[in-house]
Amino acid sequence: MIIGYHASHEQFAPSDLISYVQAAEDAGFHAIMTSDHIAPWLCRQGNSGNNWAWLGAAMAKTSLSFGSLAIPGGWRYHPAVLAHLIGTISEMFPGQLRWIAMGSGEALNEHVVGCEWPEKAERNARLLAGTEIVRALLRGEEVDRRDRWFTVDKARLWSLPATPPALFAAALSDATAQWAGGWSDGLVTVSKSKHKLVDMVEAYRKGGGQEKPLALQVQVCWAESEAQARAAAWEEWRNAALPPASLSDLRTTADFERAADKVRPEDIDEAIPLVTRPDPLIEIISTAKACGFQEVFIHNVSRDQIGFLDFMKRQVLPALRASDA
Repeated sequence: MIIGYHASHEQFAPSDLISYVQAAEDAGFHAIMTSDHIAPWLCRQGNSGNNWAWLGAAMAKTSLSFGSLAIPGGWRYHPAVLAHLIGTISEMFPGQLRWIAMGSGEALNEHVVGCEWPEKAERNARLLAGTEIVRALLRGEEVDRRDRWFTVDKARLWSLPATPPALFAAALSDATAQWAGGWSDGLVTVSKSKHKLVDMVEAYRKGGGQEKPLALQVQVCWAESEAQARAAAWEEWRNAALPPASLSDLRTTADFERAADKVRPEDIDEAIPLVTRPDPLIEIISTAKACGFQEVFIHNVSRDQIGFLDFMKRQVLPALRASDA
C-alpha cells in the first residue's frame, strides 16, 4: 500500500513545502499529494503558491512520486494550457507525476478570473469536456474542437512524456463517483466513515470503475495531547466542519472566515481525527485498505509538520511495514 504525505499549499510557503516533502521522503513516505489553490480557505492558513511551478522544483528535490489535483473546467486554466503544464513536468521527470485528479473546482479559486460560478451539473460537464481535451493532447493528438465550453484550434503538444500520468477523478459524493467511473483512470476522495467509503467505492465500480485504482486523502491533526490537537485543528482547519456545499460555492477566504465563525472547538472532533498515538491512525489506514484503497495520503493540519513527520517515521510507518511483512 502506498502511504503518502499531503503537501498543503494553503498553509505553508512553497519554499517550506519543499523542505517538508524532503523530510517526508526521509521519514519513509512513498508519495506526495498536492492541492491546486490560488487562495487559502482561512486567513490563518496564509498561503497558496502555484502548484504547477512548485511541482517541478519538488520533483527535482526528491525521488518520490506525486499526485496532484487539477481543474480542467477552463476558468484559471484552459484545458490546453493545463495539458501543456502536465506534459512538460511529466517529460522532465518521467514517471514521477503518476496521476492528476480532475475536479470540478471551487468558486474560491476560480472566481478570480471573473467567471460566473455555475451549478454542479454545468461544472461536471466542463470537467468532462476539459478532461477529454487534456487526455487527447497528452496522447500526442492534434485537437480541433469547438463546443459549448471550449474552443481549441489545432492544438498539439510538442514536448511529451513517454507515458502520460493517469487522469483520476476527484469526487466528494457517491453520485459524482458513479458518474466518473467510466471516463476516469482512478478515483481520489477524502476520508469518511467506513460505510460511506464502501458506498462510494461501490458507486464508482458500478459506474465503470471496476479494477481502477483508488486513492484517499485523510485529514488528521497530530499533537502531543488531544487538547493541543483540537486547538490546532480549530485554529488551522475549522473549514473542515462546514457543510460540503460551502467548499464549492463560497467565493472568498473572507466568506469562509464568516462561515467558520460558528464552528466551535468541540465541533472539530466530528470533522478531523485528533492523533496523539499511532494506533488510531494505523486503524484509519487499515480501514481504507479494507475498503479497497491502494493509496492513502495523510494531511496533518497542524503547523508542526516536522513533529508529525518524526512521529510517522518512528511510530507509524515502521508499524505499517511490519504488518505488511
